[in-house]
Amino acid sequence: MVPILPTISTFFIVLSAVLIAIGWALVKKRKIEAHKKVMIAAAISALTFFIIYVSRTVFIGNTAFGGPDDLKIYYTIFLVFHICLATTGAVFGIVTLIAGFTNNLVRHRKIAPITSVIWFFVAITGLAVYLLLYVFYKGGDTTSVFKAILNS
Repeated sequence: MVPILPTISTFFIVLSAVLIAIGWALVKKRKIEAHKKVMIAAAISALTFFIIYVSRTVFIGNTAFGGPDDLKIYYTIFLVFHICLATTGAVFGIVTLIAGFTNNLVRHRKIAPITSVIWFFVAITGLAVYLLLYVFYKGGDTTSVFKAILNS
């Protein structure tokens, strides 16, 4: 059985990417108001993921890779790549949203396609991390930040 919070948070990150794809299609059709609404929903979905992820990390902990030892290095490299991509995507996302909300459409149109592509990779690699931790292999130990800091 898969754990509920990682499943819910992964759902929200994948949903955010699906909504971005829909928003992209809407703007191509010049449906600007619908595009804005869908992109706001995508941002809320990504923020929901982030809140669940951070809350779980702080209070429950992170789950170690439970797959074969010979795959751990590859998983770790993949995870670091995903984290760097997610951080970059989040920064690009915030800048893209601010440009859209402030009607800086030159900047918005320039970086939004890049942001979208980065976010699609974030969602795909995030889903892969989830599958590797909870579906393909049984997750390893989970340790909360508090336990790690207090060494208990």
